[in-house]
Amino acid sequence: MDSMDAMLAQVQGFSATNDDLTHLHGLLTQNEEALREQGPRLSSLLTQLDPAKHSLGYLYVLDAYSSSSIPREQAEGFMLTASNFINSCSTEQIRIAPEKFTVLCRRLKEQAMQLQVPIQAIIPLRTAVRKLQPSPEHLTPLHPDLLLVCLLAKCYKAALSILEEDIFEIDIPKDFLLYCYYGGMIFIGLKRFNKALEFFQHAITAPAATLTAITVEAYKKFVLVSLIQTGQPYIDLANNYSSGKISVLEACVNTNTEKFKNDSNLGLVKQVLSSLYKRNIQRLTQTYLTLSLQDIASTVQLETAKQAELHVLQMIQDGEIFATINQKDGMVSFNEDPEQYKTCQMTEYIDTAIRRIMALSKKLTTVDEQISCDHSYLSKVGRERSRFEIDDFDTVPQKFTNM
Repeated sequence: MDSMDAMLAQVQGFSATNDDLTHLHGLLTQNEEALREQGPRLSSLLTQLDPAKHSLGYLYVLDAYSSSSIPREQAEGFMLTASNFINSCSTEQIRIAPEKFTVLCRRLKEQAMQLQVPIQAIIPLRTAVRKLQPSPEHLTPLHPDLLLVCLLAKCYKAALSILEEDIFEIDIPKDFLLYCYYGGMIFIGLKRFNKALEFFQHAITAPAATLTAITVEAYKKFVLVSLIQTGQPYIDLANNYSSGKISVLEACVNTNTEKFKNDSNLGLVKQVLSSLYKRNIQRLTQTYLTLSLQDIASTVQLETAKQAELHVLQMIQDGEIFATINQKDGMVSFNEDPEQYKTCQMTEYIDTAIRRIMALSKKLTTVDEQISCDHSYLSKVGRERSRFEIDDFDTVPQKFTNM
């Protein structure tokens, strides 16, 4: 019997029970090199396998088929085959070889990027993430890859279902750093700067033995987004921002344009510059009840009253200020927040937030209990304790000394 026929028979014959799959996994691992040597012949083998019933065998064969360089004219065919497999494969079977499945999915991502069609990898990778996850709280190696193709395709909302889940289980620290960095970039694209800050801060403060390039880039973005969101002062750009003077900030940006461009941050810097107009308009709401559009333009250094009107309208729409514009006389009236916190929608929002916080608190308690009973943690604490002198600790309270 030909080796290909033998492999086909083994895959078809050992894909039914857990014991069969364990045996098949061993056979496939032993014959990986032999599979790769078959090259183009493997395409015919794939047509004889059912990706849903023979997922483990199909995975190994497709991995071997795509292990060498894929010609450009065959790239689209490979992407279609890989996408169909990811969509129909058995979750239980691919979890037997998660590293192999991850490698295959990354090849799909790389081909989509080379063909400049990252959008075609979004749905397959999102499906792959769900199939690899033991639970929604688990970060898989494919999370960063999914976020990257969403970024490249500018399909930011496609990543929201993943980013809005709380992550508690992390296998590889680098995956978490990339997840936070790309996640922050996606929230910038969605103009949700508060969430972007949160993700960049996670990347900056994550425990690490050495400083990484990812952390450095996350810090640069954190500084810029902090200016947009809160106006807090940081370094030269931030110091000029806090002055509130557009001309001074523009001079700083022009001086450092090449540096910002090299760091791929020029677009974000321009948003910082634009946000200063909004920041200055917000300051006016703390001083005036009414003000003309012409006065607003002069105060915040806009060229015309029309530009001031457009800025004010956008801020009203985004909920950044509460105001009304009288079109007849060009006057702007600044109002108080109309929210009375008693509508059904607000009640539902608060109730959802409380439930989420309660669930998070319960999860943290569980994690704390697990760590408190962890042998490695207790051993480390025991070793650290010997480093301190007895005088470093408080004395025993008097009420316990006479017992």
